[in-house]
Amino acid sequence: MAQPDSKKIFFENLSGAGKAIAVLTSGGDAQGMNAAVRAVVRMGLYVGAKVYFIHEGYQGMVDGGDNIKEASWESVSSMLQVGGTVIGSARCKEFRTHEGRLKAAHNLVQRGITNLCVIGGDGSLTGANLFREEWSELLGELVKKDLIASDAVQKYSALHIVGMVGSIDNDFCGTDMTIDWVLIPEMPPEDGWEDKMCQKLSANRAGMKRLNIIIVAEGAIDRNNKVITTEYIKNLVVKCLGFDTRVTILGHVQRGGTPSAFDRILASRMGVEAVLALLETTANTPACVVSLYGNQSVRLPLMECVQMTQEVQKAMDEKRFEEAVKLRGRSFENNLKTYKLLAHRKPESELPSSNFNVAVLNVGAPAAGMNAAVRSAVRVGISEGHKMFAVSDGFEGFYKGQIKEIKWADVGGWTGQGGSLLGTKRTLPAKHLEKIAEQMRKHNINALLVIGGFESLLQLYEARGTYEELCIPMCMLPATISNNVPGTDLSIGADTALNAIVETCDRIKQSASGTKRRVFIIETMGGYCGYLASVGGLAAGADAVYIYEEPFDIKDLQANVEHLTEKMKTTIQRGLVLRNENSNDNYTTDFIYQLYSEEGRGVFDCRKNVLGHMQQGGAPSPFDRNFGTKISAKAMQWISKKLVETFRNGRVFANTEDSCCLLGMRRRALVFQPVVQLKDETDFVHRIPKEQWWLKLRPLMKILAKYKTSYDVSDSGQLEHVVRLRPTELEASVAM
Repeated sequence: MAQPDSKKIFFENLSGAGKAIAVLTSGGDAQGMNAAVRAVVRMGLYVGAKVYFIHEGYQGMVDGGDNIKEASWESVSSMLQVGGTVIGSARCKEFRTHEGRLKAAHNLVQRGITNLCVIGGDGSLTGANLFREEWSELLGELVKKDLIASDAVQKYSALHIVGMVGSIDNDFCGTDMTIDWVLIPEMPPEDGWEDKMCQKLSANRAGMKRLNIIIVAEGAIDRNNKVITTEYIKNLVVKCLGFDTRVTILGHVQRGGTPSAFDRILASRMGVEAVLALLETTANTPACVVSLYGNQSVRLPLMECVQMTQEVQKAMDEKRFEEAVKLRGRSFENNLKTYKLLAHRKPESELPSSNFNVAVLNVGAPAAGMNAAVRSAVRVGISEGHKMFAVSDGFEGFYKGQIKEIKWADVGGWTGQGGSLLGTKRTLPAKHLEKIAEQMRKHNINALLVIGGFESLLQLYEARGTYEELCIPMCMLPATISNNVPGTDLSIGADTALNAIVETCDRIKQSASGTKRRVFIIETMGGYCGYLASVGGLAAGADAVYIYEEPFDIKDLQANVEHLTEKMKTTIQRGLVLRNENSNDNYTTDFIYQLYSEEGRGVFDCRKNVLGHMQQGGAPSPFDRNFGTKISAKAMQWISKKLVETFRNGRVFANTEDSCCLLGMRRRALVFQPVVQLKDETDFVHRIPKEQWWLKLRPLMKILAKYKTSYDVSDSGQLEHVVRLRPTELEASVAM
């Protein structure tokens, strides 16, 4: 919901002049920390504040000296793609003592720092809050010891803290289901689990599965709080089954590596939100943690988050494991339920018998994550008692009769596969409705799940008046790399495409590491939708991005060249410009390349690259695997409910608007929306939604590239309470 204009342009109301902000990373390394540091520094400088690095976490704050250095715009260049934290992170026992915190306070006051952005885990953030609570007392002690002037107590009376949680995640939902057993602290196995696990492994091997994976989380325990180790598991399997067994401990491999596009975007947005929160804070504002729910910024009281974490641990210590899972939040709970639903097949005798036939197909261009969605649909459908049918080659295969039953085992190993194993075509159903209706009648299809674009389901809905066979529950899952489907903020496949763009941009920039002053012009896919170019540009650190939704002319191009030329003369050595393929008919990639080459002559040279279909290929990212898995499971449960509701007099008949829906993510919620109601939200000529949330990120990209621009903070986070944030049934369990 839009806020009053008084809040719309933040730098007119929120000035950082005279303020000093320090940023530190604490605890273990996590991918994306550097992106967050970069965003804090550049946003802080942008609003006129002084910004400082605190090297080596709290240890650097206690030691002071060269560990606390003023940051410049250039000091965070080329760090976006670097894993870990370039400003260092160290454990600090001294900060846990009063004397250590006194030293830290002295070091901050000497530099006029009263705003801290702490990137770390629960322990780091708890320590920061204690430091904040003691601040006045610490300053009083420093005055008594003549270490600071008496007026400093009034001048630096309050310490403001904003936290960003920087930690690695182990989200197993969506992992390839050759995994037959997962052991985690929150879900200890029942007594006798050893025999059950060995029986499961033996049954899988009898079914010709050559590979079985068992995941053991650090801290895994049984119902008696006895630790379950990987070595114990290995010895058990070897002793009972004689299987060749290997143990791999991932350890710090999980902390290393280049941050994904998702991590960079998340960290950049959180870094900017942290600066906004510091600018708005008062002496009475509690320390907060900034985060994203769905794709919306939120601020949570730091100590409420810590207390919730402590409640989880207490519940586990007291063997209240089901409660511990619920306390982790709806997202964690749903992930766990989805995993168990998809990994462990019930015996035939325990399955309900629905006598419903459900067909699943892909439509449009291939998108990574489609196969994860199909696998989830098939297995959830079978668990619900339905007979599942797979349609090959989209609606073209549908009208040709390429329809066959698909079983639980048929989709094993699909999650990690790119493309579309069912096959997919861009063919829309409108020209073949009669034959499609005939095939639906022939196979007695009672419900339909379509994974792909939006227009095809709308055509089926509009043909219901002519063909009764189409009067069945139908659901669409958005799947396209372009992320141009109305009714959803995110589409299956878009994250994988973003990663391909960002990884390529990283490599291209790295290729010029030994070259002085070079600008790369990169063309991305997306049709008329500028999502890939814009969000990819934010994640890759682009200097300019050209898209259809934001018209530009020769004056804009010239201004961008001049801006980049000035930066090249003084600071950066490499520039990056992205252009969406359909951003402008006349200002083509070749034109922009030639313009930059000519106008930058003597300052920088240019190279160009058209990424093409490499954005469409490759294995799906963990995000797309998870997203596809979870929304497909939710869609099948909706279909099951609709089948029961619409079954009358021995047949399924559904002709209401709410029986033909698209399942999309809107801000925080996963919402089923009638496709007919999405018509008014769609620009059918350019195949894009009329309103696109990510356009609000474009000013952020420009700010981080050192442009002066307006930034709409109407969607900036408001302080909320953890208890109130417990998601509803529709709460989105993904973030962007």
